[in-house]
Amino acid sequence: MGFLAGAAAFTRYRITEPVPDTLWAEVADRLKKNAFREIDDTADERSFGWVSFEDMLDPFWREAPPEKGAYLAFALRLDTRRVPPAVYKKHFLLALRDEERKAQEAGRKFVSRERKKELREQVKLRLMARTLPIPAVFEVVWNTQTGVIWLGSTTPKLRSLFEDHYTLTFNLHLEPLTPTRQALDVLGEARARELDNLEPTVFI
Repeated sequence: MGFLAGAAAFTRYRITEPVPDTLWAEVADRLKKNAFREIDDTADERSFGWVSFEDMLDPFWREAPPEKGAYLAFALRLDTRRVPPAVYKKHFLLALRDEERKAQEAGRKFVSRERKKELREQVKLRLMARTLPIPAVFEVVWNTQTGVIWLGSTTPKLRSLFEDHYTLTFNLHLEPLTPTRQALDVLGEARARELDNLEPTVFI
């Protein structure tokens, strides 16, 4: 669920180094440079990049800027093509049988391993070109005063993608604000071993 919905799942981060003062004037250009690119007319398996917080179809922030007072708000869009395994298997078998027929007509007894590999790649590429990518959008809110960032996802793979693309875009590194990390901020690194040895309490 997104941040504008009634409920949301999110991951909190903080920036691990000082943010250059010159960055704030470059935010819009950096986002556009690393914005989402459509793959509807290609056979690409995946595409991702930044889009407007308000409109996932706007990678240029034409209607609303990312600046929202003391916050920056944008989103990470990820489009993925997936060919169902059963569909792929069917079309590969059809292509293989046609190739076997051609081999017999040419006097060959079997289809070589290399040719089968080529068929697999050709079938996958053909089906990819006929399959519409599935879009997904994950909202990002950045408090420019505290350096805390919220990502609208807790999925490990998506988090890793976001962290890498954020670093590529802004040349800044992120650290997840886990409960342990926040406890160490309050208690100090010297208490790290005590936190490691804590055990959960069962209340039921």
